[in-house]
Amino acid sequence: MKSLGNIRRSFSPWSDPDARPMIAIRNVTKRFGEFTAVDDLSVDIHAREFFALLGASGCGKSTLLRMLAGFEAPNSGTIVLDGVDLAGIPPHRRPLNMMFQSYALFPHMSVADNVAFGLKQEKMAKGAIAERVGQMLKLVKLDRFAGRKPHQLSGGQRQRVALARALAKQPKVLLLDEPLGALDKKLREETQFELTDLQYDLGLTFVVVTHDQEEAMTMADRIAVMDAGRICQVATPAEVYEAPNSKFVADFIGSINLFDGEVASSQANRTVIAGPDGSVVAEDPIERSPGTSLCFAVRPEKIAVSHEPPAEGTNGIAGEVWDLAYLGDMTIFHVKLASGTVIKASMVNAARSSREVFTYHDRVWLSFSPDAGVVLER
Repeated sequence: MKSLGNIRRSFSPWSDPDARPMIAIRNVTKRFGEFTAVDDLSVDIHAREFFALLGASGCGKSTLLRMLAGFEAPNSGTIVLDGVDLAGIPPHRRPLNMMFQSYALFPHMSVADNVAFGLKQEKMAKGAIAERVGQMLKLVKLDRFAGRKPHQLSGGQRQRVALARALAKQPKVLLLDEPLGALDKKLREETQFELTDLQYDLGLTFVVVTHDQEEAMTMADRIAVMDAGRICQVATPAEVYEAPNSKFVADFIGSINLFDGEVASSQANRTVIAGPDGSVVAEDPIERSPGTSLCFAVRPEKIAVSHEPPAEGTNGIAGEVWDLAYLGDMTIFHVKLASGTVIKASMVNAARSSREVFTYHDRVWLSFSPDAGVVLER
């Protein structure tokens, strides 16, 4: 059996029909006046899962997170956490905590006092508070900075203080709203791996909201791609990338090339799609009716560029190099086809020198195998 991409860990309770989800969201709708932010949405999130809500601004992901936290109430539908309906339970009584993008640290308090704030509100014993704060700061590697104020820390360190404070009350679920948005690119990439390691070690359920595709792909066990208040697809990062269920998801996650056309023939797991630039053969388990409008979606890295036509059995389409960029580790090609469609291909520069040299306006062949992409109807 072929696997779609590599997996971070062998953990997939969502594939067990008898598994009970930690969070069960059923037919939830949230309106603000005439605007529907979340539209009849249902999804399950399992214990110990790192779950990402991914979408563009205004798609409803933050509203859904705020309903989980208790800062907003749904107009209809239910949210059940560990078997308990959350309707009417105020935020501070829910067994979850939320980490905001702004971190919301108290500037006049030390790092230790910031982490201890929620524990003091719960009237925990002083000795127990000191022990818990010490554990949390050690966990996020900030025990040496317990006496500092937030302004004396870097952005990454403030982010970890906010994380320690959110974890101090030992919630069943941690909600993270764009948690890495304030960090620079390099620090954000480093922190993504730190968060995944921390979540795995703690065995907690994390639900993160992000608009950053790479962030979701790096951290999450599963991703819910959202648009206009609805979930378009819920799947693992590899499944969302390699087997998107619609043109929207294919286009939203990474770069994609769409070869549009109509079914010329369909048999024996092969569909021939006739388009303006020639026919494309796609590996497709569904038998299609001739004349049906389809597209074959192929990622840039699955397409090879050559001066010579491809071998028999491989799709080949001729075009002209319209643009290219050498990025060191890879070269990006924009190839213009006869119809005017521009196809993006990427080539890994595994060697220091190249056997084939390309430049602007070269006539080239694009080639890709029938199983390089996915057939989409919508």
